Amino acid sequence: MAGDGSDQRALQYEQTLKYGRYSEDFGEYTKEEAARLRESGQRRSVSQTLKPLENNKGRCAKCRFCTVRCLKFLISRVGEDWIFLILLGLLMALVSWVMDFGINSCLHALMWIYNSLDSYVFLQYLAWVIYPVVLICFSAGFVQILAPPAAGSGIPEMKAILRGVVMKEYLSLKTFVAKIIGLTTALGSGMPLGKEGPFVHLGGLCAAVLMRFMSLFGEIYENESRYIEMLAAACAVGVGSCFAAPIGGVLFSIEITSQFFSVRTYWRGIFAATIGAFIFRVLAVWNTDAETITALLRTSFRLDFPFGLQELPAFGALGIACGFGGALFVYLNGVIVRFIKKQKANNGFLMKKHLLYPALVTLLISTLTFPPGFGQFMAGKLNMMETMEALLDNRTWAKHDIAEEFEHMGHSEAWIHPQVNVFVTLGLFTFMKFWMSALATTMPVPYGSFMPVFVIGAGFGRLVGEGMATWFPDGIPTNGTSYPIVPGGYAAVGAAALSGAVSHSVSTAVIVFEMTGQITHILPIILAVILANIVAQSLSPSLYDSLIKIKKLPFLPELGWGHHEKYDIHVEDMMEREVQYIALNCSYRDLHNVLLTGHHNTVALVESAESMILLGSIELAQLQELLSLQLDRPRRLENIRERAVQDKKRLSVVSNDSSENSSHQASQEVSFQISTEDSSLSPTCPVPQKPLKPALKRPSVVERPTSPHDHSGIAFKNLYGTIPDTETLEEPPPNLKSFFGDDVDVEDDMTIREITEWEEKQLDEQVNFNNCKIDPAPFQLVERTSLHKTHTIFSVLGLDHAYVTSIGRLVGVVSVKELHKAIEGSVKVEGAKARPALASFRDKGKSSSKNEATDVHKLRDRLKSMQLPREHTPSE
Repeated sequence: MAGDGSDQRALQYEQTLKYGRYSEDFGEYTKEEAARLRESGQRRSVSQTLKPLENNKGRCAKCRFCTVRCLKFLISRVGEDWIFLILLGLLMALVSWVMDFGINSCLHALMWIYNSLDSYVFLQYLAWVIYPVVLICFSAGFVQILAPPAAGSGIPEMKAILRGVVMKEYLSLKTFVAKIIGLTTALGSGMPLGKEGPFVHLGGLCAAVLMRFMSLFGEIYENESRYIEMLAAACAVGVGSCFAAPIGGVLFSIEITSQFFSVRTYWRGIFAATIGAFIFRVLAVWNTDAETITALLRTSFRLDFPFGLQELPAFGALGIACGFGGALFVYLNGVIVRFIKKQKANNGFLMKKHLLYPALVTLLISTLTFPPGFGQFMAGKLNMMETMEALLDNRTWAKHDIAEEFEHMGHSEAWIHPQVNVFVTLGLFTFMKFWMSALATTMPVPYGSFMPVFVIGAGFGRLVGEGMATWFPDGIPTNGTSYPIVPGGYAAVGAAALSGAVSHSVSTAVIVFEMTGQITHILPIILAVILANIVAQSLSPSLYDSLIKIKKLPFLPELGWGHHEKYDIHVEDMMEREVQYIALNCSYRDLHNVLLTGHHNTVALVESAESMILLGSIELAQLQELLSLQLDRPRRLENIRERAVQDKKRLSVVSNDSSENSSHQASQEVSFQISTEDSSLSPTCPVPQKPLKPALKRPSVVERPTSPHDHSGIAFKNLYGTIPDTETLEEPPPNLKSFFGDDVDVEDDMTIREITEWEEKQLDEQVNFNNCKIDPAPFQLVERTSLHKTHTIFSVLGLDHAYVTSIGRLVGVVSVKELHKAIEGSVKVEGAKARPALASFRDKGKSSSKNEATDVHKLRDRLKSMQLPREHTPSE
């Protein structure tokens, strides 16, 4: 009866597919089948768990069974996402707090040394210069020795990793340790460097280390998709625990690391970033750095009337100026980096003395910021956090170009100089910090560019605010009431606008709100950030995209906005038509040639060279394994063994025949003398002697192949550029007799020429794909797919290349390289075009609709009669 019920359900399902009634019957059938499969899987797992316990039927069998069940339940719960995210937030908060403690200790030590030498200016200068040089050199040397990938920001690399590029050295434990120690010493030197970019990298490093640990409790963390999702959430945790800004950190990480963001990863980032920011501020309160959990740069802007409506044009102009400044900063940084790389390529002196360049840069910046010297005109004594606290001050520092006559409290005193007004100090500060930050962010140490740019923008905004306060000393009248202008509000607007222009993000506005703890200037900040992004994006790429281009990382550029000609370019205009492929009836020589010339990680598998029907794709590693199995030493020794067995059988037959003949002749008492020179069947026939093995080992005796196909001699080893070792090839293996058995005595005495000839014969054999894993559905595009859609698909799926087919036939391949060239070519031309920009590369002629229909029918018949080698499961 059960069988009849299942047959009836199967018949109903078949009828549903046949007549197209995809409704309630089909839904109920799928639910029943899913429940049945789930129940059978649970029974199978329970039986597999109880099977080893059935053999031990003692007193503790039930206890062991309960222990196994409890352990399984605990492991499944520990492997949940929320446990992982809590651990990630805790770890990042602890790392951030420990690093801040180390950085502040280094900075306080520098100021203690400087203040203790108050009466000795020269000694103060030496201490002010030598101290940061030592710390920077230590940071550069430590990173260079332990993990060179730890140098730099880390955001360009994380951006490439989140797109699918494999860069394991950037997410290793050594890189994690080097990044922490190198960044702590670099920021402790007082150089204009930040930590937000490195903390994005540190978040990814923490997630990678935790996922290796959590994979012990759940195999899901070994999944590539889950790995990328957790890395995306970890980037948000890095920014959130750096500035105690969880919401802005999540938005900022999305903008700078992802072109397309998975919504299911959003709550993970928010949750982990909130945990990290909360623990970071709790640790600050516990260490008496703060009285309670407050904003990192708490401000006290006026709440009833923060700004006047007439000030909005000034805020807009400030945003536009910051847009030009951000583009200039990116350009200047790129020029310096390219110049240094060019000098390293031309002159090996900097490569050998890799500590010389950071030492010279640090010496120059420290000399210019020396407080009794030029630093007194730019508040050189203050570090970054103290500078930001002073720039966000509510009070006006200047009035009618004259310093105000009141007692300045806190860090604001550093900006008031008795000989010059505050405009000179703010102008010099903005100009000097601008090029010094661009220069400092080229040193081979862990650094961030966000915080220096943030401070520069705040300085420029404060300069504009002081100018507005001087221009309108009593404020701008509004409905008969005048409120004083707050220069600190302009500093907040400038910081958000310039940092947003450099990073091409608008989430810097949210970061400012969370750092200051106020949203009174929400409208001016958002207005200035949007205008700054419009100007900066139209002039230059972001700082991180610029570094990606300089480092030549495999990353797909974004499509420029405002250019409509990219919609007229299709795949057929940019694809590569000379596609490397292998056919089902190919030989091992074809595999050898593909491995020598292949530049993609997969190779297309077609039915035949005539039809070019795409059947799937095979990874290069699979082809290497096939070729190695065909040309490896055990297979060659097996061939020698088979020949030895055949020779032994032949000799035994000949010896039996000769013994019978001799007995027959003896019975007739007739003796014959057999000549050994004329007989070819005698077992005593002399074999031509081969050279002795010591002679074979001499390089002069080995003859090099000279035929055009001899380049594949020792073919598989030539793939890796190694020279065959004659001693290794000609000496017999140690336990060869036990390997082949005691009945046949085999010796590997083949010469290089014989091995080469044997490999040539093996390369001419047809490939057997039965034991090869084939992807039956590689990603395919059609010829008329637009550039915009192709860019979207590559960005969302993280593709490296895609095959182009026409009714099943392989006609080309598109990789990131071709897509990059097409994007760069499309955005340089303005105006609509009648023909696409790359139309000259199109194939000549197109098939008619009748021919295409005929080819479709032929393809359908061919696929019905064809059987592909299926992919073997691990159990098989």
